[in-house]
Amino acid sequence: MAEQNELLTKDKRTLQPFIECMDHTVSRETFTLMLDDTTGLLTTTPKPKDENLGKYYESADYISHTDSKKSFLDKIYQLVKNYSIRQKLKLINSLDSETKSILDIGCGTGDFLEVCKKNGWDIKGIEPNNKARNLALKKLKNNDFLVNNIKDLLESNHKFYDVITMWHVLEHVPDLAEQIVYLKKLLKKNGTLIIAVPNYQSYDAKHYGKYWAAYDVPRHLWHFSRKSLNLIFAEFDFKIVKTLPMIFDAYYVSLLSEKHKSGKSNPVQAFIRGFVSNAKAKRTKEYSSLIYILKRDE
Repeated sequence: MAEQNELLTKDKRTLQPFIECMDHTVSRETFTLMLDDTTGLLTTTPKPKDENLGKYYESADYISHTDSKKSFLDKIYQLVKNYSIRQKLKLINSLDSETKSILDIGCGTGDFLEVCKKNGWDIKGIEPNNKARNLALKKLKNNDFLVNNIKDLLESNHKFYDVITMWHVLEHVPDLAEQIVYLKKLLKKNGTLIIAVPNYQSYDAKHYGKYWAAYDVPRHLWHFSRKSLNLIFAEFDFKIVKTLPMIFDAYYVSLLSEKHKSGKSNPVQAFIRGFVSNAKAKRTKEYSSLIYILKRDE
């Protein structure tokens, strides 16, 4: 790799155990989150080998790879997703984009890209999961809109994008430094990078501890705070120009966390915790999930 972030270089990092979490979705295995004192980044340990990562996504409960509306949680997820898509579109439409070209990395079942396309955006998506990608292809009706991975995109038809989005995707990538290098190669110099990730410094994360659903080990390999994301991207000459809350995440994550903790969703209790988390975040800015809007600082 041509560019290496010293903050992510293994032999220069001092890690210590932060918390142990179970994979509640697939394997029931336990993983340790290791804290880097310098950046505040948490790393899932042991990290599954790249060739084994796929098996941890093989579950009907992994709803971002489906359009399921069967269960109560499915219906809540789809309602929140539809609202969020409208807000995402509003956000990118507010940006000063030259050609309205957008790359959505980890596009899932393609709903966001479908809306972007209908609103005049030149779209491209990356989705490695076959099941999700096939659903996206049916909606977008053109195989040229999607590729399997970011390396294929760089090698096949390299262009620069006005906007690159990663909605709850950065925490999944096997090599964080490599991913950011690729983002830098694909983004126009005056383009906008939008990253949405969970925030382990939120009230709901601290309340639920090892049961906090947004740890989602081992699918989430990295766990961010505002400090860690700022420091890491600054090393690659990105600067955060704005941070936005994802209000509904506190409620949905609390629903899942209640289920992890007690075996039941406990919607009333989850709503209370979500409400308290958002209320506290108005003062601390530590929302359950945050959207970071970044520009290249060069």
